[in-house]
Amino acid sequence: MNPFGFTRSHSARNYAVIAPESHVPAAMPHWTNTSGIIVISPPMGACFAQYFALMNEGGTAGPPLPGNQRFVFVEEGNLQLELEGQEISLEPGGYAYIPADLSHAMVTQTGCRLTIFEKRYSSLGDHESPAPITGYEQEVIAEPFMDDPDAMLKTLLPTTPEFDMAVNLFTFQPGAALPLVEVHVMEHGLLMLQGKGIYRLDQDWHPVQAGDVIWMASYCPQWFTAVGKEPARYLYYKDVGRDPLEAGAG
Repeated sequence: MNPFGFTRSHSARNYAVIAPESHVPAAMPHWTNTSGIIVISPPMGACFAQYFALMNEGGTAGPPLPGNQRFVFVEEGNLQLELEGQEISLEPGGYAYIPADLSHAMVTQTGCRLTIFEKRYSSLGDHESPAPITGYEQEVIAEPFMDDPDAMLKTLLPTTPEFDMAVNLFTFQPGAALPLVEVHVMEHGLLMLQGKGIYRLDQDWHPVQAGDVIWMASYCPQWFTAVGKEPARYLYYKDVGRDPLEAGAG
């Protein structure tokens, strides 16, 4: 416990930094033997939800609300996913995209820790809804971001028109940085997986490290550099591919 009420957590009009020291676990509706930590949600101004699911042995998951799609990333342990008649085992680094209103089940026999993004799906004209996807981030080929080999980006979901959300994984070598202060319509939810860095959010500067969560609203100025002696890695969500006049579209 930090003395004197100190925390690195900070909530502002258009961004938030939530450090693990501020987490408050609670039961989640329709989940069993599981504690949830909801770190980003509409009450703070976001158009999506990001939360941790801490599943104990024998834990089971509840479904998303109707119309909501779900992305699951396994941080620790083993998750068994039942999807379209298949049983899929996912270990750390495994992920799954589950389209809106697609029946599925998630259980664990040994316990696991998940990061989950959920967002209401917005269809696009005559494009079909996305298909479910499972994989491992370790098998995704990283590409240099804007030709910088010290900033490598993995794209975990297809960039085809039927998707209205993206989930990527960024790895920065110590000293590497985003090449510009970004200001854009996309909203972000971010989890630091490894290492340390400095994040500029609006006009403020925040030290961040593994376990921290960041919410960035549309048009929040943002910039990052990695510090320390090991690479900094973060997983992040953004909304993509929809008309900006549509609520929550990026």
